[in-house]
Amino acid sequence: MKKVAENCELPWDVLDIISKTLDFDDLFQFAVVCKNWRAFYWRNLLVSQEPLLLQVSYTHHEESYSFVSLPDQKIYFLKTMNFISYFYVTSSSGYFIMAGFCNSFLLINPFTRIKKVITASTFKVVPDMFDNHALLAFGKCSEEFVMVVSCKSSRRLHVYQSRNCGWVAYSIMENLGRVVDFMVLHNIIYVVTDKANIGVLSLNSACIKFLKLKSIPNITSLCLRLVNCDEQLLVVDLSCKKMRNVYKIDFSTMNYVKLETLGNIALFYAGKRNCYALSNPNRWGYESNSVYVINLSTYAHINLSTYTQCSVYSGDDKKLQKCIRLPAPDGKFSSILDWCFRHQKYEVDYSLVE
Repeated sequence: MKKVAENCELPWDVLDIISKTLDFDDLFQFAVVCKNWRAFYWRNLLVSQEPLLLQVSYTHHEESYSFVSLPDQKIYFLKTMNFISYFYVTSSSGYFIMAGFCNSFLLINPFTRIKKVITASTFKVVPDMFDNHALLAFGKCSEEFVMVVSCKSSRRLHVYQSRNCGWVAYSIMENLGRVVDFMVLHNIIYVVTDKANIGVLSLNSACIKFLKLKSIPNITSLCLRLVNCDEQLLVVDLSCKKMRNVYKIDFSTMNYVKLETLGNIALFYAGKRNCYALSNPNRWGYESNSVYVINLSTYAHINLSTYTQCSVYSGDDKKLQKCIRLPAPDGKFSSILDWCFRHQKYEVDYSLVE
């Protein structure tokens, strides 16, 4: 105890006990107490791979943000996160991506409170979560970043690069389909179209080079999602409520390979939004070979704490295994639900794609 008093340091197991009693706003203050506490915050809390469920709740024309830990059935409130004229789009690389009425996007890291505002100079931003799909990636070993945005209203793919502060629109041949998702694998951005074509997005020129795959499933779906799991590229065929099939792209044979089981992997999906994967999920209180699905709800004036739930499906037969009731703030209803992986930071390498 004398050493603790002299150095003003507490053992990390004690800091772990303290941190579990705090909301995220309190944790943010926790990190500025001293060097020892800040080191614990960055190394232990921010790198956690536990998937958190983001809830945006509304009451009396006010919005509030909170995270839910399903295994602990606990809500963590973000008390000081208020966004005027911006609407949540997605979570990527630890940031919330918000679309605003002022024809701009707001990027904010809820764990560090770093903010970036990007004006869309070449297209119209619709402040609606269903109109925009986005991904944020950082340059390898740099603070430069890239944001990829697909908009239903413009039906085009738009890419912003901080190194030149400009937007570029990417066009695709109609017979290849429309880009519906994108993901970073091995520092390269891959895209998938609604016709299951896979392409590589070039950051040095406004083009997408599509892979010459020997076999492509007979799929046409706006709900196809790309997932990076254990350095493999997965294509998940989803409906609004559940998973249909999962494929792996075998780059050695250039084929789609249908997976009959997810093995030691869990997938996380929120209706019509991003799909994520987590290996060894048991470590974080989730089950292997399972798909966790959150369906978006837009019912106003209803307390979702009475019926909002997470449906868990088997990765083998796709059958419903159980439903997990979600805790919700009392007296509030949620219209946005999404998964957030705070440890994920996508990185791209400009030299890999010419």
